Amino acid sequence: MPRILIAAAKKQATGEATLAGFVRNLRAHKGVVFVDLKDVSGLMQVVFSADNAVAFAIAEKLTMESVIEVTGELKEKPLKKGETTKDYELGVKSARIISLADENLPIPVLTKADNEANLDNRLDWRFLDLRRDENNLVFKVWTKLEEGAREYFLANGFTQIYTPCLMNTASETGSEVFEVKYFDKKAYLSQSPQFYKQMAMAAGLEKVFMVGPVFRAELSFTTRHVTEFTGWDFEVSYIDSLTELMSIEEDMLIAGFKNVKAELAEMANLEIPAKPFPKITLAEAKKKLIAAGIKSEKDHDLSTEEEKELSVIIKKETGHDFVFVTDYPIEARPFYHMYHEDNPGLTESFDLLYKGLEITTGAIREHRIEILEKQAIAKGMNLEELKDYLNFFRYGVPSHGGVGIGPGRIIMKMLDLGSVKEACFLPRDVKRLTP
Repeated sequence: MPRILIAAAKKQATGEATLAGFVRNLRAHKGVVFVDLKDVSGLMQVVFSADNAVAFAIAEKLTMESVIEVTGELKEKPLKKGETTKDYELGVKSARIISLADENLPIPVLTKADNEANLDNRLDWRFLDLRRDENNLVFKVWTKLEEGAREYFLANGFTQIYTPCLMNTASETGSEVFEVKYFDKKAYLSQSPQFYKQMAMAAGLEKVFMVGPVFRAELSFTTRHVTEFTGWDFEVSYIDSLTELMSIEEDMLIAGFKNVKAELAEMANLEIPAKPFPKITLAEAKKKLIAAGIKSEKDHDLSTEEEKELSVIIKKETGHDFVFVTDYPIEARPFYHMYHEDNPGLTESFDLLYKGLEITTGAIREHRIEILEKQAIAKGMNLEELKDYLNFFRYGVPSHGGVGIGPGRIIMKMLDLGSVKEACFLPRDVKRLTP
């Protein structure tokens, strides 16, 4: 008999079924072994009776987290006092062990581990760590969030592109780049698909989005940094105002949040953000923070504490978990951001904060070649190394803007995780390259 999922067996309710999954719990009584069987769809109690000597002998060999297949008869479980929802169990007729687990698990699966104290150990045994429902949920949420965002992009005329990770020059200013040997040359792992998104604008694609890896050689040991992460990016032609660009991101995020809430029962209490999101200039944000007694570490950027406190202030003032911070000084932004015409010390750019954490950087891009070259030189960039990128702008290119998004950080805040590493399938940080 073909295997079915536990959720399907519960809908079937009666009759014979074959199930397979992990042994999540074992309880032996005289002549009976109860097993909580877990698969991707749910949990069901399966019952081995000594009346079936062959199957019972298999049950007596089982260890926690072993993988088994069982065939038997479905029946409704008696309701316990206070219970109102029907549940079902399977009386085992035949069974086989697919994989017998070692008795001593390196990390607990059935019981909750102390999160921060054991995070490194949990990540060492990530495949076991992800068997827990709350950790498994991370990737269900991520899938539904991305599904909603993708549906928004496709419904609004965006084309998906796939860009290389190996580059001949660093895609941003600064030293946070991984250098790799590329035959007889040096190459760099992409810090951003920025150059290639802009090439798509020069190619006339007008609206593009992408999902792909991003690499940052940051010596950071915080709960919000990893050296490799999955980024979401989009770029749009004929965009001349930050307001229009921010509106696109608002719609995309709302679509993603709605899909999560609609598709996952565990996320029924998720708050859907309302449009428009609050907006504040960096200068205005600094004034609010100073008034709240928060010291500024840098005039041209927000510290971790400032991001957190600004979000608290905005939440109190507006009830909103999101806030756009605009008009960053040129010191804090890469050379390809457009500068304000009436104040060339500021850029047409923004960060988006969600519950106290930056999740997005966006900007109108500088598309005028003579100005772009001037800004690159001022940032210490080598025009010869940038020649392929600069060529995008020599033969006609629309005005354009776009954003880069860290979905792992969204998931971190959405699920109130202690670290962005918990939102990564296999995180990479300054010290971690395994498993």
